[in-house]
Amino acid sequence: MFRSGRALMLGSLLLLSPLLAQAGGNSLLVPATGRCTLDTVPEQQQQALASCQQIANGGDAEAQFELGEYYYTGEHTPRDFQAALRWYEKASLQGQAQAQWRLGTMFYRGEGVKANNIQAYIVLKMAAVNGAEDAMDTADLVAEQMSKDELDIASKVLGQIFRNYLIELQTAGNSPFSPLP
Repeated sequence: MFRSGRALMLGSLLLLSPLLAQAGGNSLLVPATGRCTLDTVPEQQQQALASCQQIANGGDAEAQFELGEYYYTGEHTPRDFQAALRWYEKASLQGQAQAQWRLGTMFYRGEGVKANNIQAYIVLKMAAVNGAEDAMDTADLVAEQMSKDELDIASKVLGQIFRNYLIELQTAGNSPFSPLP
C-alpha cells in the first residue's frame, strides 16, 4: 500500500504543537493514560476498548497511541497492523513521539504498509525531535540502508518541515526567531 501522498502531509504536520487539552491548572482532569486502561480482565475488555475508542475518536493523542499499541502488540486481541497504523497516524499528527517512533518502525519493517526507508527516516527523525528516546538510534539504522539519493530526499523534506514550522511559529507570534528570508 502506497502512502506517498500522505507522507508529505504527515511530515508537514508532525511538528505542529500537540493538541493537548488545556485545563488551566485543573487538577481534576485525568490524563488519557488513566482513562484508557486496556490491560484489564477479559470480562471488562470490550467495555474498556469502547471507552478508549470514544476518547481516541475525540482527538486524545494518548488514547490514540494506546489503541495503536493495543492492536500492534496483540496481547489482548489478534495483532492488527492496519488498525495499529491508523491509530498511530492519528496520534503522530498531534506530535505524540512514541506513536511517531512506532509508525517509523512500521514503515521501516513493512508492517501493515510497504516498507519505505525514506518515510521511516523522516518519521523517526520527527519522533526524536519530539522526545522518543530510541528514535534517533532507529533512524540511524534506517539511514545505513538508504542510498545517498534517498537520504537527500529525506533531508529536503525534513528541511521543509522545519522551515514551515518556524514560519508558523513566527506567524503565531510565539517565536524568538527572526523572520526567515
